Amino acid sequence: MNLCLAGVLDADTLQAVRTTLAGADFADGSRTAGWHAAKVKHNLQATDDGAAQRVQQALMAHELFRAAALPARLRAPLFSRYTTGMGYGRHMDDALMTAGGGASALRADLAVTVFLSEPASYDGGELVIEGPGGTSAYKLEAGQAIVYPATTLHRVADVTRGERLAAVLWVQSLVRDAARREVLFDLDTARRGLWDKAGQTATSEFDLVTKTYANLLRAWSEP
Repeated sequence: MNLCLAGVLDADTLQAVRTTLAGADFADGSRTAGWHAAKVKHNLQATDDGAAQRVQQALMAHELFRAAALPARLRAPLFSRYTTGMGYGRHMDDALMTAGGGASALRADLAVTVFLSEPASYDGGELVIEGPGGTSAYKLEAGQAIVYPATTLHRVADVTRGERLAAVLWVQSLVRDAARREVLFDLDTARRGLWDKAGQTATSEFDLVTKTYANLLRAWSEP
């Protein structure tokens, strides 16, 4: 399931991240890719603790992200810059990633791209994700994000004008199985709808759906 999230970064946070990255040291992005992906990765990449913390906090505060991803751990964002002629060919993300700080390896269940450039400021640069139903391309507004399975083949189309700036990170979910995460997301969405329709008052139907959600989460979640 590919899920687009609106309003991840508000205007002030977006500006603060951009300002911080304007002074960041960007280097050849192929150095952070696996041996196979490095051959098709043509971008610049930077890390910045301050900008990363802002992005992570914004994501964790986003209700829809938490409901869909059920995050257990996040890998600190990498900030990617694509200028004219740069792109990232068809590739697969590593299954296990170094979390840093002596932490154990992070299992990459989901990938997240937070768009930092206004779409009108560059041409090309779409995130292209392959799935069972075909191929989908995404070029979202600055401050918006897309969450998608890290198990998919994907690429970033070549930028033909301007500059594409984005934050990229990975999520280890409490629920490893994508189909089970989708069931839980649907149940959570349904119970919230029942709550709102009843004027934010518990009903027997709400209680049953909530019970089912909680018990499935208890059965399917991992430490």
